Amino acid sequence: MKTLKLILTLLLPLPGLTACQSDGFPDGPLRLPQGEVYHGMIQLGEKLEDPYKTDNMKTALAVAYPTKADRVDIQTTDLYVRFLPKDDSELRTLEKAGLYLLDHPMDYQILREGDYYQDPGLEKEQITWQYALVPRDFEFPKKIRYELLHECYLSEHDPATRASDPGIDWARVEEEAFRLTGNEGLWVPPTKAGGQAPAGRITIEDPDCNGGKPFGLASVMVACNIFVKIATCYTDRDGYYQMETQFSGDPRYRLVFKNEQGFCIGFNWIVVPASVCTLGKGGPEGIDFNITQESDDNLFRRSVINNAAYEYYTRCNETDLDIALPPADLRIWVFPDIASSSAAMLHHGAFPEFNVVQKLMEQYLGEYMAAVTFLVRLFAPDITIGTEKRKTYADLYDATVHELAHASHYSLAGNQFWGPYIKYILESFVSEGEEAYGTGGKDGAGYCEVGEMWAYFMEASLYKDRYKVPMPTFGTSYWFHPEIFSYLYERGMSRGEIFRALKPEVCSTDDLREELISMYPDRESLINETFTLYGK
Repeated sequence: MKTLKLILTLLLPLPGLTACQSDGFPDGPLRLPQGEVYHGMIQLGEKLEDPYKTDNMKTALAVAYPTKADRVDIQTTDLYVRFLPKDDSELRTLEKAGLYLLDHPMDYQILREGDYYQDPGLEKEQITWQYALVPRDFEFPKKIRYELLHECYLSEHDPATRASDPGIDWARVEEEAFRLTGNEGLWVPPTKAGGQAPAGRITIEDPDCNGGKPFGLASVMVACNIFVKIATCYTDRDGYYQMETQFSGDPRYRLVFKNEQGFCIGFNWIVVPASVCTLGKGGPEGIDFNITQESDDNLFRRSVINNAAYEYYTRCNETDLDIALPPADLRIWVFPDIASSSAAMLHHGAFPEFNVVQKLMEQYLGEYMAAVTFLVRLFAPDITIGTEKRKTYADLYDATVHELAHASHYSLAGNQFWGPYIKYILESFVSEGEEAYGTGGKDGAGYCEVGEMWAYFMEASLYKDRYKVPMPTFGTSYWFHPEIFSYLYERGMSRGEIFRALKPEVCSTDDLREELISMYPDRESLINETFTLYGK
């Protein structure tokens, strides 16, 4: 994995709001947080007999209701399958089909929890088997390899049988199926019997905002399962979630950092698009979890970045920031051992001349280039957040909104602007080391100048909004001048008005000045005064 750290160091290295949400807590005490966060590779034990197999449920029905079983026709409702996607495109096809995919089998004992699994029978650079429950009439995508593992029956997926059953308590049937398959230890004691749909709240704290009170982990996926019985939902803006599926055993809970707003936070040294934090088992009633800076590092980092991005996305509308959203299906990678961040937009094809990138990196990577090329092509990032020197919520927040400001700029300027921009950054890094912005004297410096002025200005203004502080001076020590935008903003020009000048052809401050005057001729004096003040 050292090679991956090197490539991300070379992918556009950059240093790196809304008013704080109300806490929204109801009166009275909350349940105590449950579970732990587990990392590393999941360790599997022995294979278990799935109680939800169609034949097992038929047998359990006959045992639980010997005089009624012949009046209920149990037919397979779902198929337990595994897929082996060969690339990102095939994986996305499965996700677009609405499948919840697990990278490990659901019918094995878990000796040690973790946040990923890699099948030992596959090469490490392959996407591992993806396990899923699909409807019995599922139309399997052509050309994607899959294997049928077994047929299943879940009563809640069979409304016709439920409507006509003669007083069948399906929780009792499930309990019998667990007993008959040797899994009775996984069932909740009878005093808790009767299915419950998990519900709860996931929260996070920012000591510098909202008076330090917890507020919701917004719009992130919560998933839980017992064998092939799976439930997923998203938290709302205040962190509350409510499953629809009922459980009578203790499910395994996971946070999947795939946000309803259209971005995912992934990698974590794992070849998957969206990172997972496994919280372990909890009761069928649901779990609450509060995240602080003292929580697990990975969980805290991902949660802050999730909320920073959620707030950014929800502010891009016409009544607030009035700027373009980042492009759909944005991919954010998080790297705890790298200090710099980036907005290379590779997943969206911002730099199709990948062979140029390879040539610039070969002197650093040598024999490792093949592996690096494979992984970056497979799950190319749009944004990377280096967190080596960023430990607080505020530090992670400003790095995230900086890169998202770049992503909004990309939505307007496109690849025409971004290709030369990335090339300049890479060449500056190769020739000048950690100073990725260069000195402004090379071809292409204008792209960097315009792009960084915007991102640093947005970082500062959003930080000011969130933390109620004077306008920070982020980026003002470099050869470009984000102060130009700050000066215009403080004198009445909105962020949206500034943003609309960042067109593909605006690739220097001279172009920027002309475009602003062209768009806002009534403010020509202010614009000229501002650029002259900063020597432009």
